[in-house]
Amino acid sequence: MRWVTIAGFVLCGLLIVALVIQSQRRPERIAPLSSLLDRVMADRAARVTILLFWWWIGWHFLVTPPTA
Repeated sequence: MRWVTIAGFVLCGLLIVALVIQSQRRPERIAPLSSLLDRVMADRAARVTILLFWWWIGWHFLVTPPTA
């Protein structure tokens, strides 16, 4: 089950990379990542949520030992 979760996160990462590439090719159709981050990071609640999300990811993958 752990590998399914990791594969899901890897798939999400690959989709994000594909979306970034597509936004550079067609900026009039998809907003570039920098514009998106500028808009999201303007809100304090969003910054705190993103920080907690990255902490949760790090805790689960780096601190918690895998179960057999």
